[in-house]
Amino acid sequence: MQDIIANIANIGFPIVLCIYLLTRFESKIDKLSDSIDKLSEKILQMKNN
Repeated sequence: MQDIIANIANIGFPIVLCIYLLTRFESKIDKLSDSIDKLSEKILQMKNN
């Protein structure tokens, strides 16, 4: 029984942490991607003027 609990602590925690971090970073990466797209559009507008 203690082996099962130890395995959950050693394996489960890193898995949960990775899932949490990936979901947090995904939203930030989406926002950065949108900002880069907007910046590219602005640069093209400035270049055409």
